[in-house]
Parts: sequence; structure tokens; C-alpha cells
Amino acid sequence: MRKITADLLLPITADPIKNAVVITDDQGKILAIDQRENHDPTSLETHRGVIVPGFVNAHCHLELSHMKGVAPTGTGLLPFLKTVVNHRHVPQEQIDAAIKQADQEMWEAGIQAVGDICNKADTAPTKRRSPIRYYSFVEMFDFLSDERAQQTFEGYYEVFAQQSDENGDRKSCVPHAPYTVSKKLFSLINAANQSPVSNHQSPVTVSIHNQETVHEDQFFRDRTGDFNEFYLSFGIPLDNFQPSGKPSIYYALENMDPQHRTLFVHNTETQPQEIRFVQAWAAANCQLPTANCFWCSCPNANLYIENRLPNYRHFIDNQAIVCLGTDSLTSNWQLSILEEMKTIARYQSYVPFETLLRWATLNGAMALGFEEDLGSIEVGKTPGLLLLDLDERLQLNFSTKVKRLV
Repeated sequence: MRKITADLLLPITADPIKNAVVITDDQGKILAIDQRENHDPTSLETHRGVIVPGFVNAHCHLELSHMKGVAPTGTGLLPFLKTVVNHRHVPQEQIDAAIKQADQEMWEAGIQAVGDICNKADTAPTKRRSPIRYYSFVEMFDFLSDERAQQTFEGYYEVFAQQSDENGDRKSCVPHAPYTVSKKLFSLINAANQSPVSNHQSPVTVSIHNQETVHEDQFFRDRTGDFNEFYLSFGIPLDNFQPSGKPSIYYALENMDPQHRTLFVHNTETQPQEIRFVQAWAAANCQLPTANCFWCSCPNANLYIENRLPNYRHFIDNQAIVCLGTDSLTSNWQLSILEEMKTIARYQSYVPFETLLRWATLNGAMALGFEEDLGSIEVGKTPGLLLLDLDERLQLNFSTKVKRLV
């Protein structure tokens, strides 16, 4: 048994508590929350700062960790994607070592759970040994070709079979983005996620990259923008693509299953009317006991790739459930949710710290379906305990550090 106390406790689901004592068992399960005066001071682990639950990284590409520093910053999404495609293949031992190191660094940075995009099975061995809980999103794309859909699905389903769903981990089949997934592949993904054979834990979470660049919406509205050249550069025909006159997210909604949790990622160009439309789509079709629509922001990756951020007022004003991710080391300087919080606090400082903390913890846990154990400091949960070196003003700055306590 451990008794841990600090100047302030932020449980997330309850008001802040000064001088609280969190009592855990040896596995980190919270047994009680009490006050210092009820305990012998010599029995306490006493810290200066603020105790918060472990962070949730709702969007990561762990398998790309070996590509740190390869892609230049500020190129825009499409040149960045070309870099990723052209530089993925390096010796396997280099890939494996980078994955293992990145996993360890995330744990040390206070990350308790990760929603991880997988195109290969490279990350599976590390995940099985990691103290981090993983939700593996096996991502599929056929470049809008119905003819490629079945073969594409079968290839990626082999990757799905190799990802773990044991020891609290989960997995699902997911589409990459509206501009890379045909209607037929969407259908195959939906069917796989409904199968009791492939998903004994239901409902699943389905992740999709969304409106990360202006070119994405231009492509779907009237087939203008740089996606035409992007496809041409890879020799991929677009003979059957017909623009819809609407932003890309509408195509995604037409082809996704609203019965699952949906995690929209990046959302740099997403507008208020689109947020409201998605919220209505989710509410009208939801049969879940909790929310099923989530918006993941990866601010440092947005700055790294396109030097832009979403307008977080759009999401706050529409009561959207926002969570935070890091994207990959190809598009970020580190895999740290605390650094993502700092970036938002610096560039859009109207977002309160308590709001950022909820985005970094409970909202991410809900998006991944881990909220029964993670995301808040409550009796019966095993959320991990972190110490932030903050005072009662709760103001993040460049020097703010995180220390893992449990």
C-alpha cells in the first residue's frame, strides 16, 4: 500500500482537493482518497506540486518512430506524405529499436494509454511487453479504388490478426482518410468491426484522419487543389472519382458506422457547421450509453507539417469532446501529451488549464473505451498518478515538467 500526497489533487471528475492523500495498492489501484490530517506524516509520500491522472495519447504512429527528423518541417501535408511513403523502409532492427525506445519515452512522459495507428505488425511485440495500454487502429487505404478494396482489406486484416487484444489492449479496423478509402473498403471495414470473431469487445472505436489540409476539402468540393498532382505522382488514376460539392467529412459520414465510437483526428480545417452536423449524426444514430463522437487534436504535428492549428473555440463552443494526440516522431519533436498541452496554452491561451487536462486524460480514455480504468482519479480505477510542478495558479510554461508517481 502507498499513500501519496501533494499540494493539490486534480481528480478530473471532481473539484480540486488541497493536501489530499491518494491511497493505492501495489498495482496502482486507487483504494481511497483522504486528507493529510488523518495520517501519520511519516507514512506519506509527500510532494510539491499537483497530482493528476496518467495522460492518454489518443493518436500516435508508433511504427514510424525510426523516421524522427527525416521529414522537413512546414512543407504541407502532401509533401510530408510523400516523404513518409518514400522513407519507411530501413533495417528491421532499426525499426524495432526505435519503437521500443519511443514506447519507453511515452511511459516516462506520463502516458498511460495510446491509440496507435498500425499499417504493419512491427509494434505488436513491444505492445505486449509494455506497461502502456494500447488501442491498435489497423489502418487501411486503397486510394479510392473499389477494384483494390478486397485485396487491400485482406492484406491489412493479416496485420489486424497479429495485433494484441489481451491484457486490456484493444484493436479495430479503421479507414485512413476520406481521400484514400473507397466506398467498398469502407463497407469491408464496417463489416469486420461488427464481426464477433474479430471484435469480442464491442463497440469499437474507429479512427479517421480528417480535414488536415485545405486541399482535402478542395478535392471533395470541386476536385481542385494539390491532391490531383499527389495521385498523379504515384501513378494512381482518379477516373471514377466524382467531387460531391461538400467537404470531405461528409463523404466519411456517408460511409462510416455511427454505432461505433468515432475518433476524428487533426481537424485543422473543420468548421463549426461541420462539427454540429457530426454531433447531430452521432446523436441520431447512437445506441451507446455514453458519447460516441470524439475530436482528437495533435497541435505539434499540425505546426510541424503545415504550421497551422485548429480553432479550438469552434470545438469548445459546440461542446465537442476533444482529446489530444502526438501523431508520430516523423511529424513531431517528441511524444509527450504535456508538450501538446503547452503548445495550445501558448498559441490559444483562452483554453483553461482544467479543460486542457480533461482533454489529455478522461476524454482520451473515453474515446478509446478505457474510461472504466483510466482518465480520472477515482476509487477503483488504475489511472496512473503523475506530478506536475505547478502551483495553485495552474499556469503551464516551457519549464513545466511531469514526473510519474505510479
